[in-house]
Amino acid sequence: MVAMSPSDARFDSGQPEPPGKPMTTFSVGPLVASALRYWEPRRILYNMLLAAIVAGYFLAALPASRSLLTLDGVFWLFFLAVLANVCYCAAYVVDIFVQLSPLREGWLRIRWILYLVGLLFAGIIARFFAIATFSSGG
Repeated sequence: MVAMSPSDARFDSGQPEPPGKPMTTFSVGPLVASALRYWEPRRILYNMLLAAIVAGYFLAALPASRSLLTLDGVFWLFFLAVLANVCYCAAYVVDIFVQLSPLREGWLRIRWILYLVGLLFAGIIARFFAIATFSSGG
């Protein structure tokens, strides 16, 4: 086991552990807080981009796309929006995992790359779904 400095913010510096337990107690709280502070404000841009893509393809397909303005059509779009936000949460898995590693300091400077790649990937997927949804006219 690698010895960690008591000043390392990722570990508690409380009382010694009882015999038979690890010497250091691990705390993911600061890592989760860091991830939340980074990813949640960026979710707004993510959702705005996806909404703009869907709205653009909806408007481009008018008047045929109006047939999707039904309860089922709205539920379909809501389902896709929720699914897109669940997929956005995959960034947390990567972010927290890398923050747990010795690469944490470098990662904090370049995790914007993961955001950009995810944004591009989500935009492409949204485009494909929008084309498939609105080109059929419902």
